[in-house]
Amino acid sequence: MAFELPLTYRDIIRILPHRYPFLLVDRITEMEAGKRVVGLKNVTANEPFFEGHFPGNPIMPGVLILEAMAQVGGVLALLSVPGALDDKEKSGVYFMAIDKAKFRRPVVPGDQLRLELEALRTGSRVWKMAGKAFVGEALAAQAELTAAIG
Repeated sequence: MAFELPLTYRDIIRILPHRYPFLLVDRITEMEAGKRVVGLKNVTANEPFFEGHFPGNPIMPGVLILEAMAQVGGVLALLSVPGALDDKEKSGVYFMAIDKAKFRRPVVPGDQLRLELEALRTGSRVWKMAGKAFVGEALAAQAELTAAIG
């Protein structure tokens, strides 16, 4: 499959198995295969998790910020490993570890998350990435993520 930047929703759903309400990446704006990727998540007031987290004070759950980061990283991994998208049954990307996670500021409706990931270790199956989530220039969260393809 050939893709051109920016990757849009239609491209992303051809790469990732996630669907609403759990697809947490709207666009991929930059990518250097095997090295780095930048994606966007527009945080809207009608996100289903805001109903209960927290009524009257909506804040995006930190675990979902990490999931959004991981999905952007998954796009990088799947587009960097030759043949990774050939078999949809085996093209999932699965968390193995989350390390050094830190949350720096709340993410609220109206924010746009810019998710930047850099590959620390790559392979045909296991990837480790350093991720950062920004709102504007402010760091909202960071973590190291390890995942397996297939």
